[in-house]
Amino acid sequence: MELSVIRIGNSKGLRLSKTLLEKYNIKDTVELILEKDYIVIRPKAIPRVGWDKAFKKMHENNDDKMMMSDVFDDENFEEWK
Repeated sequence: MELSVIRIGNSKGLRLSKTLLEKYNIKDTVELILEKDYIVIRPKAIPRVGWDKAFKKMHENNDDKMMMSDVFDDENFEEWK
């Protein structure tokens, strides 16, 4: 795909089509990765996106129980006093 470099104020930029923005889920921010001979533009990843809904669903399904004890049999609590 070929894009023209356009003037934006005192800078220059690339104009991405609506189709590209939708296909790659690009919103307001992108990551720009500089490699030796090329530039990679990708949507900015949002850490933990959707976790709140997933945790709520786990709770509704009664699937949010601890898988292991938070206290081990060989722990010595005297060391912490």
